[in-house]
Amino acid sequence: MSCAARYEGFRHDDRYHAWHGPPHALMRAGSIALMVLGFMVWWPLGLAVLVFTIGSRKMGCWGHGRWARKMRRMEEAMDRHFAGRAHHASSGNSAFDEYRQETLRRLEDEQRDFQGFLERLRAAKDKAEFDQFMSERRNRPSGPEPEPAQPAG
Repeated sequence: MSCAARYEGFRHDDRYHAWHGPPHALMRAGSIALMVLGFMVWWPLGLAVLVFTIGSRKMGCWGHGRWARKMRRMEEAMDRHFAGRAHHASSGNSAFDEYRQETLRRLEDEQRDFQGFLERLRAAKDKAEFDQFMSERRNRPSGPEPEPAQPAG
């Protein structure tokens, strides 16, 4: 149900006879007119009106109604799209599907093995660098340490 339909249904409800303020369309038109005038007079004023209008959610049905349905539909479509990639729908040819599954499994195994190799390679490189540092430190002359230079003053 759109904002206008909800407003009309609420406005003509016999339980309420009190005035409920101006229709949303008038408020939206007034906000837009005030924003345009604000930009014409001084651009920060127009920008402030724009930020207030968007922040007060007068520019549409935020969080419910049409926008919420659109967001839900888009999220469902994205879930279907990415879920299809993860599960690989059948091509209709069982021999090809088996070949594809076997190839993907083999590639995943190779990738896992290669990642393990890279980790071992990094660890070996780090160990070699650390061993070199320690040997340089041990082989350093153990004479008196030079004192820092005193500033002339």
